[in-house]
Formats: sequence, structure tokens, C-alpha cells
Amino acid sequence: MFIKMEKMKYWLFKSEEQCFSYDDLLQMPDQKTHWDGVRNYQARNFMRDTMQIGDVGIFYHSGGTHPHAIGTVHIVRDGYPDFTAWDEHSEHPDPSSSPLSPKWFMVDIKAEKKFTQPVFLKNMRTIAELSDMALLRTGNRLSVMPIGQKHFEILCTLGFSSTV
Repeated sequence: MFIKMEKMKYWLFKSEEQCFSYDDLLQMPDQKTHWDGVRNYQARNFMRDTMQIGDVGIFYHSGGTHPHAIGTVHIVRDGYPDFTAWDEHSEHPDPSSSPLSPKWFMVDIKAEKKFTQPVFLKNMRTIAELSDMALLRTGNRLSVMPIGQKHFEILCTLGFSSTV
């Protein structure tokens, strides 16, 4: 009998640095947190239906004057209901979601390794092999999105290199 192993997937997790940074993740107990507050159906579907324990990702600081990739993470818990949606005191409440009928989902991520240097968005745009990455498409504002294995490897190579 053979057990089918799902192929590992690659993701990009975006957060505004002043809201929640990679350094904040490094300060969390066990360097883990739940990726909550996502209120976009496509991103929710990725977390609910596609992301799995063991998938890996790039942590990306969006916003500000110099958006950049800053480190790697991996998923340590499959998608589950985002309880912050039914917490009226959370930063992202949604009265249409409830414990009995959850509308939004989240995953748990754990920090892997911080890049030795950030990989800036402006530099990503100059690399032909990254041209098809969802992040670089006009109007793509998803807070979580799939990326290809080659995108992940290129960003890691650049982030962990000792030269600019």
C-alpha cells in the first residue's frame, strides 16, 4: 500500500512592518503565531483549503517606503476558524462570523530564519525569473499568496547572500 504524499507548497505572507514584523514573530513564544485577521475570500480559501503543515513561506514587509522580503517561515497548523472574527474587541471583527458558522480561517506559522539582508521589492522587479510571481502583478493586495518553488529559492538565495 502506498501513501500519497502531497507536494510541499510555497507561500508569501504579507504584513505591514509597523503592525506585525518578522522581529515581532521572533519574539513570540516558540517563534509561532496564528496568521489572523485575513478578510479576503481568496486568501481565506488558501488558508482553509490549501495550506498544510510543513508548507514553507517568505515573510514580507509590505507598506512603507521600502517593501521587502525579510525571512522564512513554515506552517505548523492547518487552517482553522479565525476566532478574532467573532471577538468584537479584536482589530478585525466580523459580526457575520460566529463559532457555529465561521466565515474566516487562519493558519499557524513559525519563524525559520531571518534573512541576512532584506530583498527589496524594487530589486525583485529587476529579476526576470521573478516576473511571474503574484506579488509583482499590478493590483495584487492579498495578504497570503502562493509563490513558486523557484521564487522561494531565488528570494532565499538573495536574502541569505553576503552581497547586495
